[in-house]
Amino acid sequence: MDNLKEVADVPQEFMKDGIQFINRCTKPDKREFLKISQAVGVGFLIMGVIGYIVKLVHIPVNNILVGGS
Repeated sequence: MDNLKEVADVPQEFMKDGIQFINRCTKPDKREFLKISQAVGVGFLIMGVIGYIVKLVHIPVNNILVGGS
């Protein structure tokens, strides 16, 4: 009987936690949105540069090792 009670409590706890989470969420103000956007933009830029450098190094090295046809 206790197991059935525990199984029934799981959805109730999930709903309670979900409602608390939604109530705590707030829309970011303009300053916070710009800060997040800048951080994401810098991340994209850094990942792009890293990918470009890896591609510049990897393709010639791979062609040398494999004997590019």
